[in-house]
Amino acid sequence: MKEIKGRNGGTLKVPEKGETNNPNGRPKKLVTLMKEVGYTKSQVEQTMVTMMGLSRKELEKIDKGEEYTILERTIAGALLRGHDKNSLFNLEMLLSRSQGKPKETVDQNITEKSIKITLNLNGEQ
Repeated sequence: MKEIKGRNGGTLKVPEKGETNNPNGRPKKLVTLMKEVGYTKSQVEQTMVTMMGLSRKELEKIDKGEEYTILERTIAGALLRGHDKNSLFNLEMLLSRSQGKPKETVDQNITEKSIKITLNLNGEQ
């Protein structure tokens, strides 16, 4: 990493060629993490769907309870954090993972243009 001094006295770290600012890469998605622990995709999906119907009090109990699986605690924590931030991001992510993304429609307008091509086979110009 090369450091460049700025006008205001601060420094900027610039990676050398072949280096990266994020050596750990993109964080893994919840389903990928849970598969690595040993859950099947269907187990993860079913747990997500079930837990989205729970109350905040029930989710808090699961989040703090040692007797619950890591899958249940992870999903409960994600739902609680989203609720605390008043954000739908975690809920949308869990829904799209468990139910799939809804079909998207695209409106297209195609206009027709005529093209005139003249072919001269006599070699005259």
